Amino acid sequence: RTKGMKDKLIVLIGGGGFVGRYVAQELLAAGARLRIAQRRPRDAWFLKPLGGLGQTQFVAADVTRPETIAAAVAGADAVVNLAGVLKGDFDGVNAAGAQTVAAAARAAGVASLVHFSALGAADDSASAYGRSKAAGEAAVRQAFPEAVILRPSFVFGREDAFTNRFAAMLGMGPVVPVLRAGVRFQPVYVVDVARAVAAALAAPEKSAGQTYALAGPDTLTMAGLLHWLAGATGHRPAFAELPDPLGALIAMLPGTPITRDQWRMLLADNVAGDAPGLAALGIVPTPLASVAPAWLVRYRRNGRFARLAA
Repeated sequence: RTKGMKDKLIVLIGGGGFVGRYVAQELLAAGARLRIAQRRPRDAWFLKPLGGLGQTQFVAADVTRPETIAAAVAGADAVVNLAGVLKGDFDGVNAAGAQTVAAAARAAGVASLVHFSALGAADDSASAYGRSKAAGEAAVRQAFPEAVILRPSFVFGREDAFTNRFAAMLGMGPVVPVLRAGVRFQPVYVVDVARAVAAALAAPEKSAGQTYALAGPDTLTMAGLLHWLAGATGHRPAFAELPDPLGALIAMLPGTPITRDQWRMLLADNVAGDAPGLAALGIVPTPLASVAPAWLVRYRRNGRFARLAA
């Protein structure tokens, strides 16, 4: 999987984020040299111990400032664009920012580009996020046709804002509201996502120009996920499945844990279908239940000393 990666200079745009740290770990283990490019490089300094002396460097870059991206990708063999926002300036970061990275990579003569999109990217998405991701894909394809586009579903892992957020919510009260109980998704393990990046970069002749839907082996509903998390953490709240009109109203109120656009994202299933995915990159997807209990233990009432009901 990692053949030919040694000493290649790979730029990770946004490499200090949740997914970025795992991508960095995978590429450093393969012997690549990394340049971590993000707005505040100090936020990514924790990556230094993952590699050898001089194997990682850090530069300040912002996808909304093209001159900084041009400087960041200069001399690179490959670029991985992890930059994206779930709220805020969708068009500036997810769409225009993607175009900036692709254009800069092309101008710099970079051999390979991997661009992170999202499984819900679509021109007709009900959410501005989904539409901006689709616009970003189109811009990348126009500027750098050989780019590999990765479309992950919800990504889970030890530091995620997905399983941790819901697990914490289960212990807050006797009743847990459930929005869009029947919506389906295929959460994908962050380590598998990182391995997909390494596989795409290691075999550019196979992956160039491809779009991969990165999804886990389990198809869950929102209600199913919450019930599983409750069992894994030893909580027994009552679940109240809210009707859509009430859920939409809650998303419109200030200070609620879900934005209006995130509510719109939940209006459609987030599943891969028959699209090429992890298997096409030689990766066996990891089930949620096989790894998540290792970090969900912190949400049990008595931590790892808690005894779960049979």
